[in-house]
Amino acid sequence: MDQKPLGLLTIHVKRGINLAIRDHRSSDPYVVITVSDQTLKTRVVKRNCNPVWNEEMTVAIKDPNVPIRLTVFDWDKFTGDDKMGDANLDIQPYLDSLKMGMELLRLPNGCAIKRVQPSRHNCLSDESSIVWNNGKITQDMILRLNNVECGEIEIMLEWHEGAGCRGITSKGGVGGGSSST
Repeated sequence: MDQKPLGLLTIHVKRGINLAIRDHRSSDPYVVITVSDQTLKTRVVKRNCNPVWNEEMTVAIKDPNVPIRLTVFDWDKFTGDDKMGDANLDIQPYLDSLKMGMELLRLPNGCAIKRVQPSRHNCLSDESSIVWNNGKITQDMILRLNNVECGEIEIMLEWHEGAGCRGITSKGGVGGGSSST
């Protein structure tokens, strides 16, 4: 049974912060995003524990309860790549904000719809705001990496509903729509 997706989630992988050293004095990090049977990977940034990727990766979300995992690796030429930590991405608060639909049209640009606090149920290292801006809902977050001595990943979420998607928003499709990013 091939289920149509609810929508498409673009994860903008911005940068790594204070990532663990896995080579002699640095690391060659890259990020792998895994959702169900989908796996996407950023490029490798050589010799940098504070890499900037600025890469957008889009995954189809069929079941909002399926975990989204970000794993950071250190690329090695001759041996297996070293794991540099991981984080589970909790998108439920973001999806709940999308369901507000037409009510959002009355909000001014830059308005925070919801603030999500760090807790033991998410990997947030700091408060994360879900924001209405230019007809889109986005969420910037900094994720604390688990299973490693240090490191964070800064990302941004953006939802898209296109042809063939079941949709998550109320009538009118606010919060989704196609984007030119």
